Amino acid sequence: MRSLVCLIRSAGILLMLAIFPAAHAAELNADAQAFVQEMVERHGFQRAALERMLRETKFLSSIVRAMDAPATALPWREFRPRHINDARFEGGLRFWAEHAALLERAATEYRVAPEIIVATIGIETLYGRNTGRVSVLDALATLAFGYPRRAAFFRGELEQFLLLARENGWPPGSVRGSFAGAIGVPQFLPSSYRKYAVDFDGDGRSDLRGIADAIGSVANYYRGFGWRMGEPVVIPADVGSTVLDPLLAAGIAPHLAVGEFRKRGVLPLEPVPDETPAALIAVETDTGPRHFLALNNFYVITRYNRSINYAMAVQELAATLRQLRGRGAP
Repeated sequence: MRSLVCLIRSAGILLMLAIFPAAHAAELNADAQAFVQEMVERHGFQRAALERMLRETKFLSSIVRAMDAPATALPWREFRPRHINDARFEGGLRFWAEHAALLERAATEYRVAPEIIVATIGIETLYGRNTGRVSVLDALATLAFGYPRRAAFFRGELEQFLLLARENGWPPGSVRGSFAGAIGVPQFLPSSYRKYAVDFDGDGRSDLRGIADAIGSVANYYRGFGWRMGEPVVIPADVGSTVLDPLLAAGIAPHLAVGEFRKRGVLPLEPVPDETPAALIAVETDTGPRHFLALNNFYVITRYNRSINYAMAVQELAATLRQLRGRGAP
């Protein structure tokens, strides 16, 4: 078995070498050539310069490994303490205090709760402290041409990144971010950067390296996906002896009214109107599964990261920060 694994890995390395040839090689592989052709035809890029840039990118095997083992795939009982902890609480309260005026303005203009903005930035980059050190160009090229499972998606992000870099006058190789190619304080992928980033400090640029633009852009992102100010995110539920598999398999998009869940034996443990659309979700805790009715705002958070764990962490951090700030915590 070990020899088979080694053989598969060796074949994978040879494939990557074909995709990321040495600088002296005459040709890119077929996928990269097709990408170059599209960029030339659709966006007017210079063929020779783009081919040279792609030849100089580095295949980062660590990125492929990270994509195949994301932290969000951990059980909730392991994922939660990494993100819901004193460092996140203390940092969030400081961040909120330092940028209270910006957060209130964003909440007013975009109708998104300030604690959700703070929590999202806290989960993503520890309030702007960890924005990533990986070359975004290398990361996206690795995933676009060396990660077949999601290659089409990341070729689209590579396209958006090159357009973003051209629009902002950035040398593409100079931009640093996450292993998945996310950029800045709120960790936007290039397509989201181009669509949702805003100039919230009025300096004429939408720069997600800055806190003001990051705050406004996160709020704009959530508004764009339908955040509803003042509505809850999740409601804890008692599932009793309900047969859960069909309800859980239906996915995280709200699809069934709370009243229908009641009829099937899923009882919300907090007040919520029967006509409210919801989905049933479960997380694994130390004492077994816990169940929640996930509402519209939960689904909106998953448009940022399509992980139940991620959305649960954002909502719990947000709720805790709101509570602590209301108590006047330092």
